[in-house]
Amino acid sequence: MYSLFRGSLAALLLWSWLPAMAETPAPEAVGVQEDVQSLKQQVLELNRDLFLLEEELLFPTNTQVSVFVSLDVGEFFQLDSVQLKIDGKEVADYLYTPRELDALARGGVQRLHIGNLRNGEHELVAFFTGKGPKGRDYRRGATTTITKGLGPKYVELRIVDQTRNYQPEFAVKEW
Repeated sequence: MYSLFRGSLAALLLWSWLPAMAETPAPEAVGVQEDVQSLKQQVLELNRDLFLLEEELLFPTNTQVSVFVSLDVGEFFQLDSVQLKIDGKEVADYLYTPRELDALARGGVQRLHIGNLRNGEHELVAFFTGKGPKGRDYRRGATTTITKGLGPKYVELRIVDQTRNYQPEFAVKEW
């Protein structure tokens, strides 16, 4: 019985000292913590540089095309999803969350697709699915031909309310 009590007492004394020991780290521990923080920062910087290099290698600026989605008001159309095809090949199909829709309604722009295209003309087709006027299911498409030249190409798919006919309009804007 005494050995059990003695063991518990020793554990109690040890546990009572641990918080005090943790509050005052040894000087060599402080140096190690600083080294660890420095290494973490270097790893983050290296990761960022690798990401930029990877993007530059995968999507060179002379063949790069980026497609963005934006909303203007959104009273006559509540977006659910967007499907994007370039030259008949589906390159993006995105389903939006309420949080993402809120960000778009507040002026945000979402990059829907980034890829490579050779120079020349390409057909871009976007299908927008959601709720239209009076809460009815709504599916509309927008088609355009884009001309890819030297340098990057930016295309914006804009959903704009038209107050004259109370319908949404789907426009494609090239930058």
